[in-house]
Amino acid sequence: MERCKRILKSIFCLPPFWTVMAALFGYGSVIAVAVFHVQNPAVQYASYIASAYALTVTITGLAYIRAAIDGVRKFVSGHPLMKKFRSTEVGEKYMTDVRFRAGFSLYQGFFVNLLYIVMKLVSGIAYRSAWFIALAVYYILLAVMRFLLVRRLNVRDEVSELRRYRLCGIMLLFMNQALAGIVIFMVHQNRGFEYPGLLIYAMAAYSFYAVTIAIINIVKTRRYKSPILSAAKAINLVAAMVSILSLETAMLAQFGGDDDPMFRQIMTGATGGAVCTIVIGMAVYMIWRANNNLKKAES
Repeated sequence: MERCKRILKSIFCLPPFWTVMAALFGYGSVIAVAVFHVQNPAVQYASYIASAYALTVTITGLAYIRAAIDGVRKFVSGHPLMKKFRSTEVGEKYMTDVRFRAGFSLYQGFFVNLLYIVMKLVSGIAYRSAWFIALAVYYILLAVMRFLLVRRLNVRDEVSELRRYRLCGIMLLFMNQALAGIVIFMVHQNRGFEYPGLLIYAMAAYSFYAVTIAIINIVKTRRYKSPILSAAKAINLVAAMVSILSLETAMLAQFGGDDDPMFRQIMTGATGGAVCTIVIGMAVYMIWRANNNLKKAES
């Protein structure tokens, strides 16, 4: 067992330099295949595997990234402008009050979510894409969940927080049925999302950034033991995973070609099934955890 751990660690937990090199090679290979329109299936599959490995070592290398972020944070905290910001009442509250900072993040995410919804609706109408409209509806429901959390953020009542946390889990459980229906329809029709022009590269950068930040925030909020904060970060992770799913289908549609439709169906079904399974697991865990803690709190 120890030997297996050492082997896996040597493969997926690389030093900082090799982590950067592997990430550049993996992401660069996908971009090269897309830019030069490489039609060789073997090269395409190799680039997909390289990009998946790059994403894995990027996630495992978050410890190095966090060390770099901590260094930047120390530099910024000692800067005169930051000291001036902290001298104000709002600045000091933002830096020291976790709930105030989480509320700011929720409001920011809520309005960004609204802009994203508008963009998807406009794109769906302009390009007559049912997929964009379906995704916009899904994000509308996520925005409603964020709004419900914002309203309860300043209520310091454990029972009320747990009930709202459970409600978010129930909503995720039902919303996942709609997401599963979209995935099944995409696989059956062998179609997906399409981003015109260079928009796909912007969406790729946003999707990978959203997933990375969502995972970091979930780990960070565990120590606060707040159901509202946990639910907010779970919603962010769900939104990020749906973005990855839509990005994958768009990349397959734009760069995969029509030579191997079965490959597109397999990849879309596998990724969509993984996303739906993770969301179901999160929703069931949220409901189970809320029910157990509510029994303890009410007793």
